[in-house]
Amino acid sequence: MKIAVQLEAASGAPAEVEYTWDPDTDILSAQLSAEVTPRAAERGMSGSVGLEGSDGSWLILDVAAGRINGVEIAVWPDVRRLAGLTPPAQIEDALVVVPARRSQPDIASLEMDTRLTAEADPAQRNFHFRLGKPRLGRTIRIARDLLLDVDDKSHITGLWLLNVPPCPTES
Repeated sequence: MKIAVQLEAASGAPAEVEYTWDPDTDILSAQLSAEVTPRAAERGMSGSVGLEGSDGSWLILDVAAGRINGVEIAVWPDVRRLAGLTPPAQIEDALVVVPARRSQPDIASLEMDTRLTAEADPAQRNFHFRLGKPRLGRTIRIARDLLLDVDDKSHITGLWLLNVPPCPTES
């Protein structure tokens, strides 16, 4: 299953992202500031989109009225560190809408197993999650430090978390 999105022109400054680490579980949450991303009239799905990798890692998108308002991530085993991992140089600003499914508009959550690859720079301040098979596409900024990779058919292929604070349990 693929996650389709609709892209629209961005308006205003990108939302701020607030990161929090759960010190007991090392689960990372990224919450977009509500005052910059007002909830539109019901234009898309509301609920959660859960993605699980074969290694037990998972990523959950919190979606309200079609807008991604937060992300929660857990990765086991540890994230693969790559010396050459840098965010894309070319990034487009856009409003991303996760549409409601026409066949099941009242579904509030989706869960799917997918190929999920988690990578980080050596300092673990920038994370990249690849969904499914690698596909060419473009990178869209949905918040100041949150980017989506989208293929040419408007399916999400990846997620970037930038400027993440250190995990409190890291030594």
